[in-house]
This record gives sequence, structure tokens and C-alpha cells, in this order.
Amino acid sequence: MSRYSIEEFVNSTKQEDKGEGLFELETPRMLEINLNGQVWSKAGAMVSYRGQIKFEREGVLEHGIGKMFKKALTGEGTSLMKANGNGKLYLADQGKKISILHLQNEAIFVNGNDLLAFEPSISWDIKLMRRVAGMLSGGLFNVRLEGTGMVAITSHYEPLTLLVSPDNPVYTDPNATVAWSGNLQPEFVTDISFKTFLGRGSGESIQMKFSGDGFVVVQPFEEVYYAQQS
Repeated sequence: MSRYSIEEFVNSTKQEDKGEGLFELETPRMLEINLNGQVWSKAGAMVSYRGQIKFEREGVLEHGIGKMFKKALTGEGTSLMKANGNGKLYLADQGKKISILHLQNEAIFVNGNDLLAFEPSISWDIKLMRRVAGMLSGGLFNVRLEGTGMVAITSHYEPLTLLVSPDNPVYTDPNATVAWSGNLQPEFVTDISFKTFLGRGSGESIQMKFSGDGFVVVQPFEEVYYAQQS
């Protein structure tokens, strides 16, 4: 097998069955779902599949009128896709790194832009960040996931998890915040002194403050940007 041949390329990049169960990381940026039933995923995340799988856009009233109104407020970023059937489903989101979490009667909050897929055994609800509605553009919502099952989240580059304790709160940039433990309720704080250094168009630096016992996951990238204020 010669160097750089097609045969070498195929052998080095071909799909491999790892036998890891429902969710597998085929590559760090490609999720393989060994589907036998149903799974929820981010709309538009499918890149390939094999087998008998049908895709259906989330119904307007499928999760109740309360979630419908929240979706209307938060925009298309929360759109979900339901995959049903048997086969292999491959999901990706703009080349972002994928992390798989197995919730065991636990809860986690995930930024709406960073939720890739989850099992139907997981209950979810959209949470709006109303206090900063006029200051941020996009990504102004998060999803609370709770129960037992698999969840896949994404991050730009390598995620970093910071532990939060009562005597040591953590402050984060909302645009770089990926997820946090389900028992934490972040506050939004501003620091006008940061304005000069950060050069934001918003006029203030908005930060998320996490207090209590838990963790918060951040990424070395800003998912969205501050809205320009007129």
C-alpha cells in the first residue's frame, strides 16, 4: 500500500464499529448513533445514515403550548429533529468537538446552541435568560435536561470544566459557556470597567456568576456576539 494512495486514505478514515452502545464517538467531531428506536437531535445535524431511518421535524405542539411559546421567543436555535428506525446515524455540528454524557437520574443545563442529541428517556425544558434579552444576540436560551439516558453536547475546541464551591464562585462569559450542573442557577452581573478592555458594542461586560456546589463547562471560543446597541 503506497503512501497517500486512495487505499491508504480509505483504510485510515473508514468507519469502525467500536461496540460502545447507542452513542459512539466515531471521531472527536462525529457522533455515531446505533439507532434502534427513536432519538432527538439538533435539526440539520445529520450528515449521513444507513438503514431504515425516518426523520421528522419537531411538531409545533408536540411538547405542549408552553414550549411552543418559548420556541417562538428563542428562534430556530432550539429546533429539534426526531429520528426513528434502525440503522446507523451520523451527526455533526460545524466541526465542533462532541462530548457524550450518560445522565443517571441527573440534570444538566446546556446552551441551546451546544445541544446535539439526546435519548427520548430524557425530559427537557427551555429556559430563557430574560434579564439579558436586550444585551445579547442569539444563544439567549439554554435547555435543562433531566433523567437517565445519553446526551451529546458540542463545544468549539476542547471544553474546560470548572468546579464551583460556596466559597469560590465562578464567573464566565455567556458566549463561551457551554453547560453547567442542574442544581446551579447563574446570576447575570455587569462590570462597566471591562468595557474599555473588551471593546464590546454593548457598553457593558455581562458575566454569568455561578455560586454553590457544582460545575460549569466553558469553551475557548465565543459562540455568539453581543448585540450592537443603537
